[in-house]
Amino acid sequence: MSTAATSFDARAFVAGLPGLPGVYRMLGAAGEVLYVGKAKDLRKRVSSYFQKTASSPRIQLMVSQVAAIEITATRSEGEALLLENNLIKSLAPRYNIVFRDDKSYPCLMITGHAFPRIGFHRGAQDRRNRYFGPFPHAAAVRESIQFLQRVFRLRTCDDTVFANRSRPCLLYQIRRCTAPCTAQITAERYAQDVNNAALFLDGRENDVIDALTTRMNTAAARLAFEEAAQYRDQVRALSRVQARQYVESSVGVDADVVACCIEAGAACVNLVMIRGGRHVGDRSFFPNNAEGATPGEVLLAFLVQHYVEQPAPPLVLANADIDAEALAPVKVATRIQGERRVWLEMAEKNAQLALTHRARERGTQEHRLASLLQALGLPETAHRIECFDVSHTMGEAAVASCVVYDRHAMQNSEYRRFNIRDITPGDDYAAMRQALARRYERVTGECGKVPDLILIDGGKGQVAKAREALADLGLSDLTLAGVAKGPERKAGMEVLILDDGARELELDPQHPGLHLVQQIRDEAHRFAIVGHRKRRGKARTTSMLNEIPGVGAKRRQRLLAHFGGLQGVRSAGVDDLIQVDGISRKIAEQIYRHLHG
Repeated sequence: MSTAATSFDARAFVAGLPGLPGVYRMLGAAGEVLYVGKAKDLRKRVSSYFQKTASSPRIQLMVSQVAAIEITATRSEGEALLLENNLIKSLAPRYNIVFRDDKSYPCLMITGHAFPRIGFHRGAQDRRNRYFGPFPHAAAVRESIQFLQRVFRLRTCDDTVFANRSRPCLLYQIRRCTAPCTAQITAERYAQDVNNAALFLDGRENDVIDALTTRMNTAAARLAFEEAAQYRDQVRALSRVQARQYVESSVGVDADVVACCIEAGAACVNLVMIRGGRHVGDRSFFPNNAEGATPGEVLLAFLVQHYVEQPAPPLVLANADIDAEALAPVKVATRIQGERRVWLEMAEKNAQLALTHRARERGTQEHRLASLLQALGLPETAHRIECFDVSHTMGEAAVASCVVYDRHAMQNSEYRRFNIRDITPGDDYAAMRQALARRYERVTGECGKVPDLILIDGGKGQVAKAREALADLGLSDLTLAGVAKGPERKAGMEVLILDDGARELELDPQHPGLHLVQQIRDEAHRFAIVGHRKRRGKARTTSMLNEIPGVGAKRRQRLLAHFGGLQGVRSAGVDDLIQVDGISRKIAEQIYRHLHG
């Protein structure tokens, strides 16, 4: 449903809306989408924008530009929420506050095996396993896994490795695993450790400590002092964790604490995650299109987008009033006292610190970019830089990288890698030319963003080949610079190759523009190396098994699937290898000799 831009009558339009859940799109005079929102009741929600009661200046400005409204009715409010989120991502409306966070949040997993393992998990969940979290970032999950290994000594190995162990691994020797793979612990005792780990993750440390203390005393009474000492060490470790928790609750509550801070027109939302009464980490988010927005509007946008794919905890605390109807069914508390007020103050402080750091970093980056543009004679409006590098080992598994610097920061989501094919191994010039051709064929074909400056990790030869590739695509007017290593390849001695090699620019080692070039070049180098190592490792895994007589494609696939990769195959003995379908003892002996000869 829509209305013509030249005759928009808000009152008449609202009168014709249904009282159903759905999504509305506000359009400008040129048909551009200004804002996308969802509603439990479309008529009530849309009419609220045209009430005489004062709204924020930002909303007033948006409403003044509305020339048409389109709606889509949905079957439920939940369906409307998903549609709203998809439309915001695809249409990028001017007045929607957008938080770009494409990664799902990680969890800690305890599997449902007879001897469960603990591990890192991200993505769809299997009902046979137990999941704890989510955590704000991967480091928080890995820190928890390390603690559980140290205290409860649960296994972390893959199932294929677990099923094929004939003796305990190094983790058993350093007391980080009880080696259930080789029956060094009974199933009953291991199950107790798993249960205690789950209780700990649920925030019930006191229950775990009480149970371990009882077992310690029982073992001591039986004169089983070594067993009692193990329980004692677990109790001490758990007590130390309790003592150092800055955020701690007397009950194992799960909560999300969100605080918005706005300074000098910039907004930041800090999310603190409380799981089981413990602070498991925090994360700061910086929205787009938040100019002129109030803290409540920013928080509402964040929570709506955040809980599209994340389940909301029982308790959500916020430092600003939020439109409860727009956020339903998530319940948010804003009048906070007691220990929960401490959580909120911590989130506010984190947001302030993140804004300060971002402003300082942005100021540095702006200065660096301005200095580089001045040194190269580029206009002040130039802001997008793309840098290329090639990585290989003696010509093997060549990979080219393209990294992007824009809006005064590296744009990781826009990075690209190119597996170089059909060239003479070790021909860096041909590899660079192929990388640029493939990159800008795609950019020009898809009407993508064209950079203001292209950096090439290399000297005159590389720049010449890069220029040829760009000329073939009709992009000969792009500014191109090579970053040649200076004497003895020392950092700070780089030389910029300009004008197709006719001019060289040697900046002072302390020049801010050179620091920016080094930052971008080093990132391109890192990204290329990571891609090269992955490609090389995959190729070598396949090639090692390819060389074994009698091992064809099907047997290779079965071996790798059974043992979880080449390392598992190399660790297997002959008796382990013959357990794989299609592997006779003769072939198993050939495989073993080839991998260990």
